[in-house]
Amino acid sequence: MSNPYAIAPNSARSIVFGALFIIASALAFSVMHSLVRHIAADLHPFEVAFLRFAFGLAFLLPWLSYSGRTGLRTTRIRLHFLRAGLTVISTLMWFTAITLLPLAQAVALNFTAPLFATIGAALFLGETVRARRWIATLVGFGGVIVILRPGAAETTWPMLLPVAAAVTMAANVIVMKTLTRTDAPATVMFYQNFLSLPAFALAAFFFWQTPSWTLLGLAALVGLLGNAAHYCLTRGFSLADASLLMPLDYARLPFSAAVAFFAFAEVPDLWTWVGAGIIAASALYIARREALLARTRVLDHPTIPLGPAGP
Repeated sequence: MSNPYAIAPNSARSIVFGALFIIASALAFSVMHSLVRHIAADLHPFEVAFLRFAFGLAFLLPWLSYSGRTGLRTTRIRLHFLRAGLTVISTLMWFTAITLLPLAQAVALNFTAPLFATIGAALFLGETVRARRWIATLVGFGGVIVILRPGAAETTWPMLLPVAAAVTMAANVIVMKTLTRTDAPATVMFYQNFLSLPAFALAAFFFWQTPSWTLLGLAALVGLLGNAAHYCLTRGFSLADASLLMPLDYARLPFSAAVAFFAFAEVPDLWTWVGAGIIAASALYIARREALLARTRVLDHPTIPLGPAGP
């Protein structure tokens, strides 16, 4: 089955649009996570996770009514089930983590996901990961180490949750990248919400508290932001290699730090900003380098299309 969304990753324009989608996704995730933390002050994180995906599915119903059976058509339902399972595990661990740790710290610990995803993209997707990508990813991970400064503070069990979530998130990205080769982003997102919702409902059942209308409104916003973030993420990975785009996910750190400052009066220390600078520099360098290489390949082989006129 051909997929009009799966643009050739060798296009310079595709790389640029893919990078923009990933950055937009990082911003939406940062705002969403701050709202999750606010709601979790009154509701259990498992209930918040259920509400996030329940509202996320509700916001997809207009798309479903418009696209009908065509939008649900897929030949890879087993992969969709696998991704739903990974989504449940990673979300429950991640929502719990951001309620127990400072937001910037949780995000920094979770930044091991790009490293795992780069390795997975090379091993399971057959992507060509050049030395510059490996170096940039490792430098970005070094920025995370600068932020955490191992040994400077006691390691507690909640600090392990973002790292464990990062492993399943990385696996989720690998499966998602595989799905975007044949399925449209909206289809991938629908199955993620629909297939994972029963498991979230079961997890929330044991901790259920009736939410107020205000909390329901905030949960609806979380669902909307989650859909927007996942659409941008899926759309971005349909335009360029996962190993190329994952370093851009580091943009969540400065975004999250800014949101945490205004929402919770959390002020990251100097080392957080030093590490964030290292992370941002590595991500921007690899994106620019790959775009230039893609442009060179197109000039050498003018029959290769530059990609779509827009996202």
